[in-house]
Amino acid sequence: MYSISNVSSARPPRTTARPVEHPFTDDRTGRARIRDAAIQLVADSGPSAWSARGVARAAGVSPGLVIHHYGSMDALRAACDEHVVARIREKAEAASATGAPVDVLSVLREDDGGLLAGYLAAVLAESSPAVARLVDDLVADAERYLLHGAASGRLRPTDDLRGRAVVLTLWSLGALVMKEHVKRLLGADLTAAGTGTEAIAAYVRPVSDIYAHGLFSEAFASTTRAVLEEESP
Repeated sequence: MYSISNVSSARPPRTTARPVEHPFTDDRTGRARIRDAAIQLVADSGPSAWSARGVARAAGVSPGLVIHHYGSMDALRAACDEHVVARIREKAEAASATGAPVDVLSVLREDDGGLLAGYLAAVLAESSPAVARLVDDLVADAERYLLHGAASGRLRPTDDLRGRAVVLTLWSLGALVMKEHVKRLLGADLTAAGTGTEAIAAYVRPVSDIYAHGLFSEAFASTTRAVLEEESP
């Protein structure tokens, strides 16, 4: 299921960036190293660490080289967002191809040390065109996963595919933004490195129960649907 679904994890910027050893890319070009270092920096220290100097220090290059490769910090930010969305899409499609339910929170934590989840958790609370584009891309992907799931018989079809994709995406991304409270209340670390759902089982269990069994009784659901239909223009 698409159970993805900045608590301002505003930790102060690190004075010494940790070594960049990213599994994100195989080409390891200078441009890719800078992009991956920027993703790592934001995941570790939040958007407040975002600067040409900070990215350069994390990547082990000069600030001038950062601008040389990307032209501007806005262009670098767009490249980071596009790469994160592409990686999520790649992992989710691989999971979907096996017939497994797409649990994007688990997808985010697989073999990248939790960087995808950490990056998203850091930037999602920003109100900016960049974040809007990122969320729009994730919603569009969610629509495709929902269609595929309905066609395969794993998910119930809906007359409001767009609405379902938006709500499920925002619920899951909201959990990332509130990750510190998820950890405090359930003991589940949504951005911890690891594979599978063991580390976040305390979160996944109630989510799966709600998705599988629903929350409303049939009588109450019928009443709610009737009221909504009456109020629809």
